[in-house]
Amino acid sequence: MLGVGNVLLSDEGAGVHAVRWLEERYRFPGHVRLLDGGTLGLLLMDELLAAQRLIVIDAVRGGQAPGSVYRLEKEGLRRGLGFSDSLHQLDLLDALNLHAMSGAAIPEIVVFGLEPENISALSPALGAACRAALPKLCRMVINELRSFGCQAAEKRMD
Repeated sequence: MLGVGNVLLSDEGAGVHAVRWLEERYRFPGHVRLLDGGTLGLLLMDELLAAQRLIVIDAVRGGQAPGSVYRLEKEGLRRGLGFSDSLHQLDLLDALNLHAMSGAAIPEIVVFGLEPENISALSPALGAACRAALPKLCRMVINELRSFGCQAAEKRMD
């Protein structure tokens, strides 16, 4: 599982915030890796090559209200990951394209995204709409893992 985004630019960091939220609340089997991909883009190539299945979590512009949650796969990936306001997303698309050209087995890829309200404000916090939608997004990711037969255990929050 890969959370991407710039946590210094408010909602642009949605993917990283989601991975942190999941790490705080769930225990995952050893074969499931949660990665803060930040804005690494092409530097994530080794991780992409090693994955059999990949869940990417990110800010995604789909034209809906801020905080809307998306699940994208196949043709929807390019549309969802291709908005031009974010350099790391173009790098991630390049990494996925290079991965395909390497001849390595292509992982099954699903992207979960939050519609951002603001990706240019210098703030380490998500905006109100994305902050409110984060638990829903993360529950969708947990359900996706379950559909693969992977069980994440909730941590006790004392």
